[in-house]
Amino acid sequence: MSETRTRVADHIKHNPGVHFNELVRALDLAPGQVQHHVRRLLSDETVRRSEFYGRTHYFPPEFDAWERGALALVRRETARDILGHLLEHGDARPDDVADDIGVARSTLEWHLDHLVERDLVRKERDLHNRVTLVLTHPERTTRLLDDVSPSLPERFVDRFDRLLDHLVEG
Repeated sequence: MSETRTRVADHIKHNPGVHFNELVRALDLAPGQVQHHVRRLLSDETVRRSEFYGRTHYFPPEFDAWERGALALVRRETARDILGHLLEHGDARPDDVADDIGVARSTLEWHLDHLVERDLVRKERDLHNRVTLVLTHPERTTRLLDDVSPSLPERFVDRFDRLLDHLVEG
């Protein structure tokens, strides 16, 4: 394996769920160069690829489908904050989570839709049809959160969304 291909493989191994643009930025390589090496890594099954929400993410082969979907989401700061809140405080009402992490309810719901779809969170309804958010796999989620932090560009996008929410509400 070439030195560049080894760098790409190592970056994916240490940053599971990294998306293509982040690979290009982090490794300071041309997009075509990254594409070439990723194709070779995919063909020899050193790396796996999954599409989530308009982005292609790369993973070491040992990650299962649930982990791949979860990792793609926890790289987003808001989704990570939602999961962190539920881990710290336990089951919670959506309004409380939105208030505590500082996002609009619509932003929270956008992220919750994906967290529910990927089986990280479920919405339970009581007799009065009130929703409570519950983590579906708290131990697995904790392990993933310990290993992953969102990239700087992903943080900026999430913070911009929060700024817009604040301006719209204000």
